[in-house]
Amino acid sequence: MQKNELKICFIGGGNMAAALIGGLAGKMTAGANIHVVDLNADALQKLQQQFGVCTATAIDDVVVQSDVIVLAVKPQQMKDVVAQLKPHVRAQLVLSIAAGIRAADLSRWLGGHDAIVRTMPNTPALIGKGVTGMAATAGVSAAQRDAADAILRAVGETVWLDDETLIDPVTAVSGSGPAYVFYFLEAMQQAAREMGLTAEQGNALAISTFVGAAQLAAQSDDPVSVLRERVTSKGGTTYAALTSMEQSGVKDAIVKAMKAAAARGRELGEEFGRD
Repeated sequence: MQKNELKICFIGGGNMAAALIGGLAGKMTAGANIHVVDLNADALQKLQQQFGVCTATAIDDVVVQSDVIVLAVKPQQMKDVVAQLKPHVRAQLVLSIAAGIRAADLSRWLGGHDAIVRTMPNTPALIGKGVTGMAATAGVSAAQRDAADAILRAVGETVWLDDETLIDPVTAVSGSGPAYVFYFLEAMQQAAREMGLTAEQGNALAISTFVGAAQLAAQSDDPVSVLRERVTSKGGTTYAALTSMEQSGVKDAIVKAMKAAAARGRELGEEFGRD
């Protein structure tokens, strides 16, 4: 399928869908080739004005003409939405960005359709800096896999998985990950205020430090443990901070929390996948 002629239908027009559309329209495919279905008429109008997409408030026959159907609705709505979608699905690639919805359940709800890519993007996609874990079912062709990859690369990086069950760890690491970063930033900003810096100074110092350290890690060939060691002189200020964190069990708490997130992802798959 020619990417510049790709016809994409979004079921759901929320923030993540809007981010993807913004990365696709006029770049990977024409805005007129993108069809968005959502109950929110105001959201549809905004997308139409901004990107030149076609819109509808209900699933219609335009879906049949699509090469790719992107499921961008809330997980708890998915089963009902897929029931409405089923009569319109032929050989299209179905790409899900919903948390907790397993490909096997989508396939069953769609009457055995087996061209499905399950993905887990994260919120930095809203500024084109996302990362998405992706897993394909056996019925996905090479061309469809390329199309799925190109769609998610419109808002950041992609990581392909051979085993769909690894989507739950991806959810724990990168899907939920931005919240961990914001949580740590909150703590840094609070400490800055308590030590006498203004809120503005603390915000600037904490955020710039995080951005700079992340970029250094991304550009360095050394593992992050080595980068950490280079900042940590024995008996110095960084050593004092990290020793305090180790004594408080910070690293173990983070690892435990991420495993809890992955476990919850598996639980949600069980809950949402019930008939």
